[in-house]
Formats: sequence, C-alpha cells, structure tokens
Amino acid sequence: MSFVIAAPKQASVPVKGTHLRFPVRRIYCVGRNYHDHVAEMGGIPGREPPFFFQKPADALLLDENFLYPSASNDVHHEVELVVALHSGGKNLAVEDASRHIYGYAVGIDMTRRDLQGEAKKAGKPWEVANAFDHSAPISGITPKADIGLLERASISLHVNKVQRQNSDISEMIWSVTEIISELSKLFELHAGDVIFTGTPSGVGPLQPGERIHAAIERVGELTLQVCKPS
Repeated sequence: MSFVIAAPKQASVPVKGTHLRFPVRRIYCVGRNYHDHVAEMGGIPGREPPFFFQKPADALLLDENFLYPSASNDVHHEVELVVALHSGGKNLAVEDASRHIYGYAVGIDMTRRDLQGEAKKAGKPWEVANAFDHSAPISGITPKADIGLLERASISLHVNKVQRQNSDISEMIWSVTEIISELSKLFELHAGDVIFTGTPSGVGPLQPGERIHAAIERVGELTLQVCKPS
C-alpha cells in the first residue's frame, strides 16, 4: 500500500521487563469515578452511570518532560490507573471483562481546567481541555500475567515531594471490569485500546518548574518535570 504522505507513527507504550511495546489504538477516559473527587468538583456523590471521553492516541507522553500547554493558566493533574486491552468486543459481560486485560500502567490525565470550566458553562465539548498534545503521560505497562487481576492497590501523586492525591483503586465507584463492560455497550472495544479509569480527590494546579511523582502499588511509578512552554 502506498500513501500520498508519510504514515503517522504508531503510538505505543513499552512493556515493563521486556523489549516489546504495546500498540495503542484508542484512549478512553472515565470521568468522576471516585466519590471524593465527585464531591471536590461540586457534584453529589452517588453511583450514576459512568461517562466517557477520549484523547487521541498521540496525546500519550512517554518523556519525563511535560511541556506546559498553550492557551491555559490552570492545568491540573489527575493520577489514574490505566488498563490496556489485548482483545475486546461489544456488550461484554462484567464477569468476562477481566480476560480482555493485557496489563496496567500509571497515567496522569492532564486537564486545562480553565478551558474545561468555560466549555461546561457554554455547554460545549471538552476536547480542548482534555485532548491536547501530551495530555496523557503514562508509565510502562505491567502485564496482568505478572501481577494478576488488580482489584486493590494504593494510588498516589506528589508534587515537589508534597502529597496531593492518595487513595486506593478499590474506592472506584465503577470497578475496572464494570468500566470495560459499560464502555463496550457504547463502543466496540479492540486490542490496543487503553482506558484511564478516573482519579481520586486532590487534583490541583501545576506550574512550570514543579516535579510530579505518581505511583500505583504493584503497577509502577511515573515522574514528570513540568517545563515552561517554548
């Protein structure tokens, strides 16, 4: 097959402990999936149906340098468990969802909170707030085969060694298997899809010069330096 321009590079994430890489097809994100985060964002905690949004695959950031994005003065961090799928389908049952999981990673959903707030007030889509370049920093993927099905694990984020977020993934409103099942009712899932599963409370603004350290028990760590825009 011949293309009229060079084909875009395949987005991929390294697999920990190997020389292999996991090719990424789509990035799905879950909004407001911890009760404490719902409360801090002004919502009423409860088990409402999950809602989803997407980021482009090339929004993944594997470098340690996070370049502060343009058009915003209020970029927030949101540490999240990321789930990588090696298979998929439609209308998947909760009890079958775990068999589609390849592995897990540490992710940070970067959000231009000021632009998100403006979009919400105007009833407009959130893409400019959530889907910008390098808005999805991610660690290497730890295969499920190495650590088993992850149902409990501490999740935390520090900025300049000061803890801002600290919880456990068992505190999710919708579990990983429930998320996969619900998402498959809206989209046909495929190998290569990754899912950011929501963030606990403690989200907050970042400034150039700050250093971020995120960690999820048994999964891994992610360190970033926030850099001034060029």
